[in-house]
Amino acid sequence: MKGIRKITPYVPGEQPNYSDMIKLNTNENPYPPSPKVTEVLRNFDAEHLKRYSSIDNFSLKKALGIKHGLSPEHFLIGNGSDEVLAFCFLAFFNSSDPILFPDITYGFYKVWADLFQIPFKELALNSHFEIAVENYNQPNGGIIIANPNAPTGLFKPLVEIEHLLKENQEVIVIIDEAYIDFAGQSAIKLLDKYPNLIIIRTFSKSSSLAGLRVGYAIGNPKYIQIAESIKSSFNPYSVDMLAENLAVAAVEDKKYYEEITKDICATRDWFTKIIEQSGFRSLVSKTNFVLLTHPDLVIEELYHYLETHDIFVRYFPKIERLNNYLRVSMGTREEMEKVYQLMINYVLASKK
Repeated sequence: MKGIRKITPYVPGEQPNYSDMIKLNTNENPYPPSPKVTEVLRNFDAEHLKRYSSIDNFSLKKALGIKHGLSPEHFLIGNGSDEVLAFCFLAFFNSSDPILFPDITYGFYKVWADLFQIPFKELALNSHFEIAVENYNQPNGGIIIANPNAPTGLFKPLVEIEHLLKENQEVIVIIDEAYIDFAGQSAIKLLDKYPNLIIIRTFSKSSSLAGLRVGYAIGNPKYIQIAESIKSSFNPYSVDMLAENLAVAAVEDKKYYEEITKDICATRDWFTKIIEQSGFRSLVSKTNFVLLTHPDLVIEELYHYLETHDIFVRYFPKIERLNNYLRVSMGTREEMEKVYQLMINYVLASKK
């Protein structure tokens, strides 16, 4: 029919809901939110909900500013980092030149480019599944990369991120740091030197608040204000009152989240080591998940085997270079021990 837009939507990981399942397919945090978040939720006065939520989200911006050593004007708050990214695509990617992003990365980038009719070019990861930053030194209308990248889990050191920014100072470069707390040094320290840098963060991963749907952008106040105008033209009340209060509580409990992040990284490193000793191969992850394969297995069959035991991991049959890999989010140590044992049982059975 005339005038109808056709688009291929992003397909998220399956969302099963079994009481005894081990859910490792959407990179959620296996630990609960901070006790301070629970306390705020318990004491929240529901009568406040008769009023609209904040338009400027100043309390959350202020808390984030204290955390990151920046002013509140450096932040844009949205209903999940997905919405924040959408605002940024609309605000910053309006050139006739294509935006650039990896061919294997977060699937929403291509969806937004299609939806907003932004020309784009996907640049292939190298033979080691790494982002080759030197390939981005070409005419473009903007760049977006996830660091660490997903679903590979690989992290680019700050010197390479700076190279990317230095060579592309006429366009906005977005660094999606959804998993940075599991990795290493953030690009935040480059903000003063490169005003074209926009950083995206989320409360869904290291903050254990995937169900809350809060994310934010960090950038030069001049450019953040442009993105704010997009938000105000679309949905100025996109972050509700309760979500903002809970997010502030999470920001303020640095110690708790440092401890559980340390535990997740320790579980990741243990699981990677023990699974590789059993014949699997994996990439060096700096996230809360591991991308792995096995030279003697049909990975799709292992995926279905785990599913029959109510263990849900992520399989990418439509991505050619990944169609014999599984992405396994990190659960608790106890959960990962069960997953490991089932995987080893499957390997042993396959050899008979």
